[in-house]
Amino acid sequence: MHVTLRQLKVFEAVARHLNYTQAAQELHLTQPAVSMQIKQLEESVGLPLFEQMGKQTYLTEAGREMHHYCRAISRQLSEAEEVIEQLKGVRRGHLDISVASTANYFATRLLASFISHYPEVSFSLDVTNRATLLRQLEQNDKDMVIMGKPPEDQGLETEAFMENPLVVIAPPDHPLAGETGISLKRLEEEPFVVREPGSGTFIAMERFFTKHGINLKTGMQMTSNEAIKQAVEAGLGLGIVSIHTLELELETGRLVVLDMADFPILRHWYVVHREGKRLSPVAQAFKEFVLSQASGMVSRAHLQLA
Repeated sequence: MHVTLRQLKVFEAVARHLNYTQAAQELHLTQPAVSMQIKQLEESVGLPLFEQMGKQTYLTEAGREMHHYCRAISRQLSEAEEVIEQLKGVRRGHLDISVASTANYFATRLLASFISHYPEVSFSLDVTNRATLLRQLEQNDKDMVIMGKPPEDQGLETEAFMENPLVVIAPPDHPLAGETGISLKRLEEEPFVVREPGSGTFIAMERFFTKHGINLKTGMQMTSNEAIKQAVEAGLGLGIVSIHTLELELETGRLVVLDMADFPILRHWYVVHREGKRLSPVAQAFKEFVLSQASGMVSRAHLQLA
């Protein structure tokens, strides 16, 4: 195949948007110019890369394969650019990371602190759920991700860097709010608002209560910690969330952490990337920064557990 980097750049934009007009706008090209680049690329490949069904554009099987390699080529070129800049002594580049939604409460502080050391670095931050993080790791789409306990035997390099205690929360006027040493058995009498199955918090909670033979009333499920906190504050039930998500609510007295026996459920945060992945200089610097500095960036809410 005789393809150009320009053709690949145009193809990647069209494949991402599945829309020629939006790709043209992003690339500051005319739509006919985009169509011509795609046509020339398809002629070089020898197979159609897109198919039109009504007004919708779809990738063909060849298009999906090309998109996979196109992203890999783009990552390699970005990595090469950053390595060359590093050799020039220029501490700049682009950092592309994803974090679990719960980790976003401290990840932005980490990034802000990191950028203060490397002001010329730009970054992309994707805040998403566990399933998406695992898919991004499988596809090697990100420099690295920050998440709860990663799965084993998935070809991942993982390093724990900070504790992530899960606690039981309640509104301040709840009958249990003033009690101490509350037994786990007592929780069976209370309704719970929980994260969705498959989330790291739900998995850890389910394992913990199964181990202790406790059956919770978990009829109400939420897809974010913010939704859980609001539901608990409204009196819809108790909740289990990371202490890292509670700083504002505890300061303002909108929620309280119950004094539970056998709590908190102690988990950890991990920095994760594909095993054998060659990190760019900026990504390597960020990883080292997280491993050395993050544990000291403990929220005031976390300190209340000490």
